[in-house]
Amino acid sequence: MINWEVVMPAVFTWLKESESGTLEIDFDTTQKQAAAILSAQGKGGSRMGGLVASGTLGENSYLSNEQRISLLKSLSEVAKQYDVPLISGAVAETKEELAKIIEGLATVGVDTVMVMPPKTKKVPSDEEMYAYYELAAATAKEAGVTIMPYNNPDAAGYHALSANLLIRLAALPEVTALKISTIDVSIIETLMLENKDLKILAGVDSVTVYAGLAGACGGITGVGTIFPKASVTMQEYVLKGEWAEANKISQAMNSISYLDAQPLLMEYLKFAMGIHQNDIDGGLRTLGKKLTQEQIDDVRARYILAKERLEVLDLI
Repeated sequence: MINWEVVMPAVFTWLKESESGTLEIDFDTTQKQAAAILSAQGKGGSRMGGLVASGTLGENSYLSNEQRISLLKSLSEVAKQYDVPLISGAVAETKEELAKIIEGLATVGVDTVMVMPPKTKKVPSDEEMYAYYELAAATAKEAGVTIMPYNNPDAAGYHALSANLLIRLAALPEVTALKISTIDVSIIETLMLENKDLKILAGVDSVTVYAGLAGACGGITGVGTIFPKASVTMQEYVLKGEWAEANKISQAMNSISYLDAQPLLMEYLKFAMGIHQNDIDGGLRTLGKKLTQEQIDDVRARYILAKERLEVLDLI
């Protein structure tokens, strides 16, 4: 059983230039950065409780299936070293394609698959959406893994999962948690009123504290990959109900947490990580969109402000 009352980092997939000039996965750097994040401690002594790889921040939608499998196989070694579950994202156009992806992920040490809604132009009906997740759950059972429906309408920009559908999906035995990535945390409160035993993970850093108040038991963080001590400490305060202390950290990270709810969150936060690691060129290597100079300057200013505020709280 996975303990969901934790914060988990959604790690970046670090890239390097090949001899031909194309970008390829830098497995060594990706592993080292994941290990560094998992080794960081909060002020209360706790650490990150899982490793999320090949998700939105891990350039999932840009990787080939072969690249994705190789990446997860390498990061499963890090997850085992730190005795945490390995979580991976998955998205497909059809339920049959999704089933094959889940089967593949189960072979490389993934414990739970975050399942995005089907990536189709036409909005599926709730029944079509349920059938998509129902087959995912059945496949997960056969493969020995679990699934986590992933509602991310803000950044993904498509196919929000309704509260009623999420309640139905949560009843599937292989669904052990829900990931809710939206700044409208009222949906978390609505879900908890329907079923107080639900395990809900917040997926947007700017509303971590508010999601905790609404009933979320944990979170998956992008900013926490850059400032893990701050992110873990904030979760410690949330779990203890020390909201004022948690909010101090949330406010300190506000300038950079804002980026986590933007469509270019992966490009923005990866560059911020590059600044943090004194590897700006590495932070700009992405299979996604290239940032403009104006965007680069904005991210840099937001990073510096957050770092200065966290230094005052001794959370760097």
